[in-house]
Amino acid sequence: MTTAIVIASGSGRRMGQDIPKQFISVNDKPVLIYTLETFQRHPGIDSILLVCLDGWQDVVNAYAKQFQIDKLKWIIKGGDSAQDSIRNGVFELRDHLKDDDMVIIHDGVRPFIDEAVLTNVIVTCQQHGNAVSSMPYNEQIFLVDDEISTISYIPRETLRRVVTPQAYTYGILYEKYKEAYETGKGIHGSAYANTMMVELGERLYFAPGSDKNIKLTTAEDLEIFKAWVNSKISL
Repeated sequence: MTTAIVIASGSGRRMGQDIPKQFISVNDKPVLIYTLETFQRHPGIDSILLVCLDGWQDVVNAYAKQFQIDKLKWIIKGGDSAQDSIRNGVFELRDHLKDDDMVIIHDGVRPFIDEAVLTNVIVTCQQHGNAVSSMPYNEQIFLVDDEISTISYIPRETLRRVVTPQAYTYGILYEKYKEAYETGKGIHGSAYANTMMVELGERLYFAPGSDKNIKLTTAEDLEIFKAWVNSKISL
């Protein structure tokens, strides 16, 4: 069984809109629904758990019915951070999944995800026990020496950008979240499932991702998404 945990618990203040960015409508459809539709369509996904901004659960239920997202089985409250929200989702599934089931974690405000990227993380996780969607890093990275100059760099061939979707074997993911919150390791700052797993000693495996799969953070990102939606409609 493969279950997606979709995180939609952020308030999206940087977007500068009156409502959370995951609920902004583009051509009469919320951003979040565009994301969920990819999981709904994919034959490898059996169920979806949504970690939702508190107070929006009924709205999500209504949208799920309107857009026929019937793989959505659970809607739960988010936490104070992205890591807390993922933890809530992982723990919620304890009575529903077996240890060898697969969990895919994805940001609800990455609506550009396509089925090929989702397939890549599923196949890689089946082979290795986990998978992180990744892309090469194409810019040069230099280390700051004295704030205004540098004498060293990191070869870009040794770098990968890692985003969601990410896939993990449920039993290991659950135990690592228990360990992280018991020890306080891998849960602070910008920590996410992938960084936590590495801090707790797990080796992660790369799955081919897509540069298109951006996170909607700013108003400019939203305009890019609107243009993409409209271009698909006109085809």
